[in-house]
Amino acid sequence: MKKIVLAYSGGLDTSIILRWLQENYKAEVIAYTCDIGQIINKKKIINNAKRLGVRKIIIENLKNIFVKDYIFPMLRAHAVYEGVYLLGTSIARPLIAKRQIAIAKKFGAFAVSHGATGKGNDQVRFELGYSYFGGKRIKVIAPWREWKLQSRADLIKYAKKNKIPIPKDKKGAPPFSVDDNIFHTSTEGKVLENPRNSAPEFIFQRTISPEKAPNKNTRVKISFRNSDPVAVNGKKLSPEKILEKLNFLAGKNGIGRVDLVENRFIGIKSRGVYETPGGTILYKAHRAIESVTLDKKTVHEKERVMPEYAELVYNGYWFSKKRLKLQKFIDKNRNQVNGEIILNLYKGNITILSRRTKNKAYSLKKVSFEENKTFNKRKVENFIKFHSKQLNKD
Repeated sequence: MKKIVLAYSGGLDTSIILRWLQENYKAEVIAYTCDIGQIINKKKIINNAKRLGVRKIIIENLKNIFVKDYIFPMLRAHAVYEGVYLLGTSIARPLIAKRQIAIAKKFGAFAVSHGATGKGNDQVRFELGYSYFGGKRIKVIAPWREWKLQSRADLIKYAKKNKIPIPKDKKGAPPFSVDDNIFHTSTEGKVLENPRNSAPEFIFQRTISPEKAPNKNTRVKISFRNSDPVAVNGKKLSPEKILEKLNFLAGKNGIGRVDLVENRFIGIKSRGVYETPGGTILYKAHRAIESVTLDKKTVHEKERVMPEYAELVYNGYWFSKKRLKLQKFIDKNRNQVNGEIILNLYKGNITILSRRTKNKAYSLKKVSFEENKTFNKRKVENFIKFHSKQLNKD
């Protein structure tokens, strides 16, 4: 019998997709769940899949791989899309797509499938990953672009017909669209679709509001080695545990909220509310450690390529030659980025308290306002004269 590997969450939409694939492709569906730190109920996933006749259910814990091989390289690039978005959803799709194709090959499946809608970016991100690893050998099935189900009412009707359990919050108006992983949570839809509306407080899942955050500050020390965080407050932790610890500290201090209207890759503007608590701390801390360990030319060149890097990630080009080439450039001097950053967390704000490194890029002697013989003032005069001549050049 033909086989299809479906990215399966265990929820209503992917359960409907699972049944639709069985009916329309007369195929055995392998339910695949990639655990990258999202809220996950393994028992529910297994029970719902078995209820639909699925024999092969695969749940993989890839949190540490996700943080180490996807999030950390992206943070080394300081990747931010359109000034504020730390790319929490974008960075998750390549790993899921890669593993789906690997499982399809392992079990001889002819196709893979996802539950991304026809208006979103995720369909592109999934399918570029499928294409990179599966080529033309493995078919891609995108139900939202194929089926005739046009509305939430159609989905509910189909679910009832096929005896698929419908959660109470799914019976009426469409719910908020929520995506989460260990790095972030995104919320879209409903009242958020109108940019005039303020985001209601109840949608936030990882962060307390800055107003309700503790009146006492929290200090945190992050240690870096080879440009990656390796310890929090002096305790060495795995990449996964580092992010979990920082998510907790940032979340209770109201850090990591972003409300933006972004330009989707497919040409639609959309409004989303994102929570990236630990990631926001790491972004700030990494910029701080680079400021005292890398030279001006390297720092500025990284800044110039960052927007291109961020857009490649956003558009689903994680495995592209361009992104890999930029990563190689970004990581060229990562062995110099070592030291500790001490931060103060308070009511949504992050303040840098201390930068400590054995790296010699920052010279106390040269920067001191006290008289010293290590800085040649005559060279500065010549430097200014040279650049004065450049003012009238094209």
